[in-house]
Amino acid sequence: MDKKSILEAIKIAKEVSKKRNFKQGFDLVINLKNLNLKKPEENLLLFTQLNHPIPNKKTKIAAFVDYDLEKQAKETCDLVILKDEFPKYEVKKRELKKIGRAYDYFIAQAEIMPKVATLAGRILGPIGKMPNPKVGGVVPGNLPTIKPIIERLKLTIKLQTKGELTIKTSVGNEEMKDEDIADNVLSLYNFVLHSLPQEKNNILSVLIKLSMGSPVEIGKEYKKEEIEIITQKSKPKKDASEP
Repeated sequence: MDKKSILEAIKIAKEVSKKRNFKQGFDLVINLKNLNLKKPEENLLLFTQLNHPIPNKKTKIAAFVDYDLEKQAKETCDLVILKDEFPKYEVKKRELKKIGRAYDYFIAQAEIMPKVATLAGRILGPIGKMPNPKVGGVVPGNLPTIKPIIERLKLTIKLQTKGELTIKTSVGNEEMKDEDIADNVLSLYNFVLHSLPQEKNNILSVLIKLSMGSPVEIGKEYKKEEIEIITQKSKPKKDASEP
C-alpha cells in the first residue's frame, strides 16, 4: 500500500458520500484472514498514536484512585472513582456498565489495582478497557504528576478485533487535509501489518469511508460506472410517503 492509492480512495470516498450539514469522520476498516480468534493469542489488542490528531475529537478518561492521586486525577480526568466509593459501585453494576461504555480509557493507581480488578474486571475486561500498563494506565501513587500520561492517552488509539476478523478505527475528519488523513492511514496500516503473525497473509482488504458514506477499497481501481453505483447506494432512501 502506498500514499497515492490511499489519496485516490479518500477522493472516491468523498465523491460517493452525500454532503451532510456536519463534519463527517473518516473510518479505516482492515479486514483480516487466517486468524483463529477462538485462540486468545490471535486476538489483537494494540495501542498506537496517530501522526496527525483528529480535530475536536474528545477522548474521555476515567480514573480509579486512592487519596494519593485524588487531586491530580480530578484536575486531569473526566471521572474519578475513589477506592472508598468502590462499595457503592459493587451494588450498582448497571451504572458501572454505563461508565464502561461512556469512557475511552481507564487508569488505576497501582496500589489498588487488585481491588479495581475485583470491582470492574468482568465489565471492563471483555470490552478491552481495563487499565493497561502498556499505555501507562497503571500508575504508582507517588507520582508527582499524571498529566503527561493523560495527555498521551488522549492521543492514543486502540485497535482491537473484538471477536471479529476486522479492525475499525477513526483516522480523521473532513476538517483535515487529505494528505494528513492518508498519512494516518499508512502509519496505522504498517503498524497493524507488522503486528500480525503472517503480516500481508493476514490482511484480506483495507477500506476507508466517511461516517455516513459507503466504503471504498484502498488499492482497487474503480471504473466510472462502479463509482456511480456506490454513489447511488450512499443516497438516503426516499420516504414512501414523499411524492
